[in-house]
Amino acid sequence: MRRITFATGEYYHLYNRGVDKRKVFMSPADYRRFLAYLVALNSTETRPIRYAVSTKDLQGLALERGAPLVAIGAFCLMPNHFHLYVTPVQEDGVSKFMQRLQTAYTMYFNERHERSGALFQGAFKAQHANTDAYARYLFSYIHLNPAKLKDAQWQEGGVRDWRSLRYFVETYRYSSLIEYRSREHLITEPRAFPGYLARRRSVEDHVAEWLRLGRFTRLSLGKV
Repeated sequence: MRRITFATGEYYHLYNRGVDKRKVFMSPADYRRFLAYLVALNSTETRPIRYAVSTKDLQGLALERGAPLVAIGAFCLMPNHFHLYVTPVQEDGVSKFMQRLQTAYTMYFNERHERSGALFQGAFKAQHANTDAYARYLFSYIHLNPAKLKDAQWQEGGVRDWRSLRYFVETYRYSSLIEYRSREHLITEPRAFPGYLARRRSVEDHVAEWLRLGRFTRLSLGKV
């Protein structure tokens, strides 16, 4: 994959998965720690990589952190990988943030689970969301990732229980869809992104449309 130059005012899909496709989130505590790092380490202030964070008070972390490096438009954490949709708000913000994020989480994970070595498959992967259609699609692609935890074949054979699957996706605890539906944006900053999903109903309808289709069209999105 060719190297991307991250420019302010542009939008990017960032993702990575565990080395050898291993799980990188083994417990609710692991998910919470990563979410806390999404806030605490997204800062122009220099902090030790072992910076202690509260996994319960994301609002407090946001108030403490100072100016962010990137604005996060969407996120989803899956057992063996993660997705982020971001735009840089500081020069070299994406690279600085991702280096901090992956290093800090790897140090936490290895200590907690008594292991050593790399946790992720090298440096993070990135794709430029350079069209409006791609950006809209990306929003749904990220938020519908949890659907395969409920119905692994939903894209191949259609959705067997649409209502149950939609409820599962909308209430998945480690996706930013909850923030969009509740309008409580602790990690995400929707004002930094196009406003076509500004209303809760627009968000729900946008995601539900893809679930009803039961598949994604073949756009050039990174698969993990």
